[in-house]
Amino acid sequence: MKIQVHFLSYCILALTAFPAAAQQFPIPLNDTTSVPVLPETPLFMNYNFDYKNRLDSIQKTVPLAYNEHVQKYIDVYSGRKEMMGKMLGLSEYYFPIFEKALESYHIPNEIKYLPIIESSMNPHAVSRVGATGLWQFMYATAKGYGLSIDNYVDERKDPIQASYAAAAYFREAYDQLGDWVLAIAAYNCGMGAVKRAMEKANSNDFWAIRRFLPTETRNYVPAFIAAVYVMSCPDKHQIRTQRSAFLKNTDTIQVNRFISLSTLAKAMNMEDEDLFSLNPSYRKKIVNGSESAPKRVILPKVSLADFALLYDVLNKEEEPEMRVLLASNMVHSVSRRVSVKMKSLFFYHRVAFGQSLGNIANKYHVEVQDLKVWNKLKSSGIVPGQKLKVYSAQDEKSGSRPLGG
Repeated sequence: MKIQVHFLSYCILALTAFPAAAQQFPIPLNDTTSVPVLPETPLFMNYNFDYKNRLDSIQKTVPLAYNEHVQKYIDVYSGRKEMMGKMLGLSEYYFPIFEKALESYHIPNEIKYLPIIESSMNPHAVSRVGATGLWQFMYATAKGYGLSIDNYVDERKDPIQASYAAAAYFREAYDQLGDWVLAIAAYNCGMGAVKRAMEKANSNDFWAIRRFLPTETRNYVPAFIAAVYVMSCPDKHQIRTQRSAFLKNTDTIQVNRFISLSTLAKAMNMEDEDLFSLNPSYRKKIVNGSESAPKRVILPKVSLADFALLYDVLNKEEEPEMRVLLASNMVHSVSRRVSVKMKSLFFYHRVAFGQSLGNIANKYHVEVQDLKVWNKLKSSGIVPGQKLKVYSAQDEKSGSRPLGG
């Protein structure tokens, strides 16, 4: 997680701006797409009362502290004027989606700013260790929170599904940690790492336990607070909203058969890429719906005439190329190879008397949720003598990095 990589190039959303002001910090970005690792400063020489007052004025549920660490990231993000202008434009499309999911789990509205520092709100962002999507879910954690990942769909890239999964994680993290700032830290490094830091510092205050957390997480919370600040006060830093290509008015249809997005785009008389960008989770640009499991497709606002065309497309006989894809044996052979490779990465732990999933997770530096996923456990109950599959934390990165990459 601490190996640094360069800024990810985007597939659909051209969010590659890196203004000159931001380059005052000549340090490559790490796996969390927009969070540069900045050096610690022992003295706070540029305390800004205006920033402090603005943070106090926009604070709602999540505490927005102002200190030297937050100041450094305000300098970074306020300097990235083009990038943050694009974030403001994208927020007009994405924030209503995030807000609805967060509200359903009673999560503070401010958490909607997290995908800015996770992925720059790019659904196709993929970190070095494989964290994917707007909310940067790792594979094991994504599966544990109900996201589908197969040869046709990766719901980590689905803005709606991934937002509900992230909200569920935050609900669990807050229930265990009792603090929203700690829950944000846990989103980056895992609840187990935060609990261990709390024990070492004998505190439940992020700023007190910060020195016991991984380097990336120490920067992650200040970066989040800075992103909230800049997005809430863009006019104070001459940042202008850049118009997004996304259409605000959309419709949703349920598809109960296999059909290509290109076919739907043609029926809608729209460019393929425009429809792909609204439905980024379909890996092959194919909607793999069925009668038992229909799939959602987001479309631009549909007129009555468009509905008639869509009805014809969705109710004609299945496209021949779709049947060929279903009959392919290549998928099965690839799956077998992946399965064989994964077998060498895990070992078994035999549960001792008095042990809980939490004890075992801490021992091997993995997450309780990962233990549940790896062993198909429906609850946290285990019994002495039970054998549990544990993937090596060195190879299976979801243990120390449950969500963001």
